[in-house]
Amino acid sequence: MTERLLLLLPPSETKRDGGNAAFGDDLVQTPEAGGLSWAATFSDVREAAASELQQLSHDADAARKVLKISEKQAALELERNRSLRSSPRMTALLRYTGVLYDALDASSLSDHQLGWAAHHVAVHSALFGLVGGGEGIPAYRLSAGSRLGGVAPANRWAQATARALAEHKGLVIDLRSKAYSALGPVESAERHVTIDVVSRTPDGEVRSLNHFNKRGKGLFTRGLIILAAEQAKRADAIRDAHELADFCRDAGWDLEPTEPGCARLIVPEGL
Repeated sequence: MTERLLLLLPPSETKRDGGNAAFGDDLVQTPEAGGLSWAATFSDVREAAASELQQLSHDADAARKVLKISEKQAALELERNRSLRSSPRMTALLRYTGVLYDALDASSLSDHQLGWAAHHVAVHSALFGLVGGGEGIPAYRLSAGSRLGGVAPANRWAQATARALAEHKGLVIDLRSKAYSALGPVESAERHVTIDVVSRTPDGEVRSLNHFNKRGKGLFTRGLIILAAEQAKRADAIRDAHELADFCRDAGWDLEPTEPGCARLIVPEGL
């Protein structure tokens, strides 16, 4: 991999339909302009997981139980899963919806900013592993807590994902949830910063967030993309949490290194 900065995002359960119908045989489509891609690393695992998910989704009762979805949700989600290989592709940053991705609002970024994101932002999917933000993926339903063929997701993904992250030479800014971090643990804190989103009350107390955690991550990612696209060399030169905190300050974010490999993003209450 490169020595570029890497922002690592969790996926979302909800996805946008549609996309580009001009697709090839690969489940994940890397655009001609390039960008982050782990095609060689995850191709076999992706194919196996997709085949198992498609097969499962033809049994509605079993699929609802494994995917933890309602009968109402199943009408849409199982059709998506059954059509994985033939449905249109859409870039990952546009495919996902929900609190984090609504705050990120990738569709309103400029072409220059999206170009930077394609080379620096990745999403960790339970179906595809690491996916570059500019790579095209189909709509699907599969979470980090779902077992395909009785196999725990961590057993399927952890080894290859941990190796891929260990091979990346730039700083990894990890915004994943705990469930997705378990699918690709980072072996060393070196060149890696896990971000915890918190707020500070008027009396100075710091507390973790729930709903606003995702919104904070989305807004933070958007702000970082916008600043880094204009200061690309400076962004790629960041090597640790302290340098990252200095960089983020220029984007108006309060990032506080806490221990090796960790930092907390302090956002206003009710962000």
